[in-house]
Amino acid sequence: MDGAHLFQLGIGLETGAQEEDIRVRDADICDTIIDRDVLDADREDHFIRKDGRVFAGTHLIIEVVDGTGLDDEARIQRAFRDCVEECGATLLHIHTHKFSPQGVSGVAVLAESHISVHTWPEIGYGAFDVFMCGDAEPWRAVDVLARAFETADVRVKELLRGDGLVTEG
Repeated sequence: MDGAHLFQLGIGLETGAQEEDIRVRDADICDTIIDRDVLDADREDHFIRKDGRVFAGTHLIIEVVDGTGLDDEARIQRAFRDCVEECGATLLHIHTHKFSPQGVSGVAVLAESHISVHTWPEIGYGAFDVFMCGDAEPWRAVDVLARAFETADVRVKELLRGDGLVTEG
């Protein structure tokens, strides 16, 4: 496998993103693994603290039903940008792919997580995921998507990611 394929798989990227632990190497401490302390007051974890709960982020499963324009790649990209702006998120990258004869898949990678979609325009259906952490407001994406795809039928399920894994100390 050549370097280009390894890059596509994310292998060999020097980002540190693969590190799940902090490894300490010292003459006295040989290959000890120290777990990250998610309750450390100095750590900026971007967990959400709301109504006595602590969770990583809000993940919305959004179904656009009887929508129009769900085969239009540019329209989907504009909807992603509008969602990012309305929700107060930070856009890092958008990638979409148009299928033949119809349908679009895409993702907007955010500093706060992502927005993704797969569409079935032949039946007016778009399956969106909006997952955001930090101060972003993912619920604001619902109205944006309803307007973008000209429908009043938008169905939403909410999941609080990481809920209950971390408690306040």
